[in-house]
Amino acid sequence: MRPDARAWFEHRTTSATSLTELDVDALLLAKRRGGHRISVVLPARDEETTVGVLVADLVHRWMADVPLVDELLVVDSDSTDDTAAVARAAGAEVVAAADVLPSRGSRPGKGDALWKSLAATSGDLVVFLDADLLGDVSHYVPGLLTPLLSDPRVDYVKGCYTRPLTLDGEHRPAGGGRVTELTARPLLNALWPELAGFVQPLGGEYAGRRTALEQVPFVSGYGVEVGLLVDLLHECGLSGLAQVDLGTRRHSHQTDEALGRMAGQIVSTVLARAGRGRPGLRRLEPGGLLTQFAHDGTGFVPTSTPVAVDERPPLCTVAEYTSLRAGVVGRSVGER
Repeated sequence: MRPDARAWFEHRTTSATSLTELDVDALLLAKRRGGHRISVVLPARDEETTVGVLVADLVHRWMADVPLVDELLVVDSDSTDDTAAVARAAGAEVVAAADVLPSRGSRPGKGDALWKSLAATSGDLVVFLDADLLGDVSHYVPGLLTPLLSDPRVDYVKGCYTRPLTLDGEHRPAGGGRVTELTARPLLNALWPELAGFVQPLGGEYAGRRTALEQVPFVSGYGVEVGLLVDLLHECGLSGLAQVDLGTRRHSHQTDEALGRMAGQIVSTVLARAGRGRPGLRRLEPGGLLTQFAHDGTGFVPTSTPVAVDERPPLCTVAEYTSLRAGVVGRSVGER
């Protein structure tokens, strides 16, 4: 590991696996002193089996018992099941992605839901969690918030964890995150070696200051996490980034074909950024299609899927968003 990456890893990696009551009290005090408002966002598409338990636990622990979180929003991305109803019944506010910034239209993908969530929430600190998490993850929220509340120099925090893998009935204590190990990590280490200290660059649990998040574009699909990491590196510098060990992360696993499509979007996202800020290097234009093959018993059948990068612009450049934010800030000043 490069010296700057190793120094960052050693000084900007903390643990949230053993939060105590004193730690939580310190977070509440820091929140009050800083005048912070905290939003938690769960982008969801067809997650009725997991989102209710997750929402109910977050509401109970961090809104009812401990007033750490001010709003909990589920952004429903065209679910065909009861995701919205289940999340609402569990205590979350729920919005349809298509109803947020309607003049900007809708695009498929998790990243679009995250981008729109900034217009549907009011917190100056925003925590993002995937809606398919399993097990006890209640410490994720305070864990991700700790660096932001304790150090004003930190603008963005990534969660990291071990990822068990269960395939064909066989359980392994590690081995999840195959796209990370086979695609994202080699690319990031080659192109942005200062990011080599990030354990889970594609992890779906992270938090940031609104002032930083609204300065960068959001890739609409699976490339959103790696896009944010690279773009926030340029926006905030390595010292403005941090990561927190959250222990173990369990979630549903996808097929190799689905992971291949995910990897294709991530490669497109990385290549689209490879020449930015590098004098003399031209911007790379990815091909935009991923062709995969299946055997139908008589021969190989190709199937091509679009994986081109589809980006939303930085929200600070979107007039509808800036008008909404001006209204929120105005109301906040009036309340004082």
